[in-house]
Amino acid sequence: MPLFSDLAIEQLEQLLDRHRETTHQAEQLIVMEQDWGESLFLLRSGLAKVRTYTADGDEVVMSLLGSGDVFGEMAALDGAVRSADVVALTPLHLVKLRAAPFASLLQREAGFALALARLEASRLRDLNQRFALQSADATTRLLDTLAYLARKTGPDAQPTAVIPPLAQKEIALVAGLARETASRTLSKLRTRATVTVTDEGALQLADLQPLVKRGLLPQS
Repeated sequence: MPLFSDLAIEQLEQLLDRHRETTHQAEQLIVMEQDWGESLFLLRSGLAKVRTYTADGDEVVMSLLGSGDVFGEMAALDGAVRSADVVALTPLHLVKLRAAPFASLLQREAGFALALARLEASRLRDLNQRFALQSADATTRLLDTLAYLARKTGPDAQPTAVIPPLAQKEIALVAGLARETASRTLSKLRTRATVTVTDEGALQLADLQPLVKRGLLPQS
């Protein structure tokens, strides 16, 4: 996984000291906001969402986590409480790591610290784009969400990667749309053959030109 690619075998063994591997089902709460935590998690496979709630009780999806992502590192490193919930969107395979070896390696290995900084920068870039699209039309927001979900299916995944079956309410939450609006927009994209859907409900962006025209992807 990219975050750990520059570490030596001995350093990887240090990170995995007393680690624990776990599996979780969709909709399971992995980390709870305001909890204390001295561990962090590596997501080996699956999709998860990072969520919080507004003062009115409305759910807000802050970001998505996919294969190769680390989460829980902020609370583990600064000793503060968890800043958001993490909930499984699909079945997950996680590795739970101790914070102390992780923090020690960050202090000693500049390359490792830089790799983590790149991961955090990527998350911030995704968040900035999603905020910038809050006033965009429903089609633009849904297309951006589908590309985001596709990229999160693996460390090297592209916007055309197959998205695992998800409830439409979850896709709507990520896009910041009402479920009915997301459903209508998705139907329109299917009619235009921009999006294909398998019998199992997996989605795939079959035509990237609408994203390019909206500035969501660079022109090839």
